[in-house]
Amino acid sequence: MKVLLVNGAPHEKGCTYTALCEVEKELVNAGIETEIFWLGNKQVRGCIGCGKCAENDRRCVFNDDVVNVLIDKAKEADGFVFGSAVHYAAPSGTICAVLDRAFYSGATNFRYKPAAAVVSCRRAGSTAALDVLNKYITISSMPLISSGYWNMVHGAKAEDVLKDEEGLQTMRTIGKNMAWLLKCIDLGKQNGIIRPASEKKLRTNFIR
Repeated sequence: MKVLLVNGAPHEKGCTYTALCEVEKELVNAGIETEIFWLGNKQVRGCIGCGKCAENDRRCVFNDDVVNVLIDKAKEADGFVFGSAVHYAAPSGTICAVLDRAFYSGATNFRYKPAAAVVSCRRAGSTAALDVLNKYITISSMPLISSGYWNMVHGAKAEDVLKDEEGLQTMRTIGKNMAWLLKCIDLGKQNGIIRPASEKKLRTNFIR
């Protein structure tokens, strides 16, 4: 079993990374393989709604950034933790652009796999940012991993996060809960419990 921890912050080893590392420790302690994947700080285009991914083996047609890399990694992962710094009470522009495209084009690589979102901030905006990331998970038939408090840490730099005892405990609980659920799912598979069958997607709007 493997969990992919996605660092969507602009700084590779800052506050978000520190939070993800605390989650990772518990996963490793539980015998779960992990990988922290930094999305980087290079330009990432947003989704243009072209729909060409349906003709491109469920991969984005733009292959000049990290989106298809994430889609490929997602195929091999059994669970996810999506982390971001808080920018204007929202996740980073990079992680939003990446997840818009990755979840739309590579949706099957995420479906039915447990996931958690975590955010880091200096002071405020954390719950709004967390809500945005959680929506990627809850719209994609992915079991949502919770903790004992909102999934956030506080601090202006990594050293500050290490002083946020409650935040670190929250991260550790995420790791424990993720490991527990992954093992439950694996045990279910061994006993013939399979994923739900997906219905054909129905799309309606508010004028018909």
